Amino acid sequence: MRELNYNLYLVFYHIFLILFNVAMQLAALFHPKAKAWVNGRKGIWQKLANAIDKKDKVIWMHVASLGEFEQGRPLLEKLKSTYPTYKLLLTFFSPSGYEVRKNYKGADWVFYLPMDGPKNAKRFLDIAHPSLVIFVKYEFWFFYLKKISYKKIPLLLVAALFRKEMSFFKWYGSISRKMLARFDHLFVQNASSFQLLQQLGLEQIVSISGDTRFDRVIENAVTPTPIEIIKKFKGDSPLLIAGSTWPGDEKVIQQAILDPSLNQLKLVIAPHEINTAHLEQLQLLFPEAVLFSSSHIHSNNRILLIDSIGQLATCYQYADFALIGGGFKQPGIHNTLEAAVYGIPIFFGPNYEKFAEAIELVKVGAAFSLKNTQDAGKQLAEQLQYFLANNPAKVEAGDAARRYVLSQKGATEKILKFIANKRYLS
Repeated sequence: MRELNYNLYLVFYHIFLILFNVAMQLAALFHPKAKAWVNGRKGIWQKLANAIDKKDKVIWMHVASLGEFEQGRPLLEKLKSTYPTYKLLLTFFSPSGYEVRKNYKGADWVFYLPMDGPKNAKRFLDIAHPSLVIFVKYEFWFFYLKKISYKKIPLLLVAALFRKEMSFFKWYGSISRKMLARFDHLFVQNASSFQLLQQLGLEQIVSISGDTRFDRVIENAVTPTPIEIIKKFKGDSPLLIAGSTWPGDEKVIQQAILDPSLNQLKLVIAPHEINTAHLEQLQLLFPEAVLFSSSHIHSNNRILLIDSIGQLATCYQYADFALIGGGFKQPGIHNTLEAAVYGIPIFFGPNYEKFAEAIELVKVGAAFSLKNTQDAGKQLAEQLQYFLANNPAKVEAGDAARRYVLSQKGATEKILKFIANKRYLS
């Protein structure tokens, strides 16, 4: 019966791959991201074959998108310096990651991952011939994992996070559990993930390593690149930076800054979606705002809109407060660690329960969740007023944020030590 179920799930997986590909082809006619997904894979086999020589020694890391890239990046860069005779192949599934990092210098090659399937997986591995494969966090493709396992290539999952509602732990999760068993080792972020995998009998191949993103933000904060435009804009005023915002976040911010007691507070908004339509919406919401790309930014401006990608993490060095977007109507909040490492109080919407670091930041008194009500803007204004009038409380919350981030350092070194001990790249 179990074998029948497995075969049935495999049939459904084949159908899913076909339908997904057809859907993306159709969506490419109307949606820019789908178009980038389709066009980015055109000619991919020739590009791979032209780039990777049969004599190259290759480490392959695969990530879904930009967030997973940031989690894998500290490990990728350490591998590059530790094993200089190896070349690094980085693949993305999503255009939102690939298009931003396609020129990333930390890898020797950056490509889209061809769609999963038995023939595609075999062809890709024959071209790439990796000595080590690393998947980051959530990315699981059945035939790639199967072929990697059959070829006996060391396969690691890093920065993984599991919750009981995921398919691995459901009655219908046979194929998902099969994929987990293909890995040589699973590096998870926390004890609850370990316990869930323990229930599947996988404890022998699981380690709690922590989240590699902590290593990345700590490293960035040691010597952050100055941004003179932000420094000039801020002047001597307190500054709130709202990062990766969505319309729900932006309406709350607008309500808050209308409070006359916050007249001295300046605001930088870095929206999650940087496109003409969204920027126009923001300029209607904040008529006095100036664009980061403008040549007319002065210290008397109050609101600045970031209209380019890649600035946010470095901007936080100038912030007195941070609001992290995505916590209202979106699936969940974005990266809190980029702000927390600079030792500042953090705010976000109520939808943060799936994010371990956000939960911990709230517990230690470094982050504050706003309620999803019409009074969320008023609540944010009151919180900001309190900290502006009570600097010791602001410092205490900021110190708690920094201490928490520093306490989580070391995931990258744990994984590197494991690779060295196993002599995967010797």
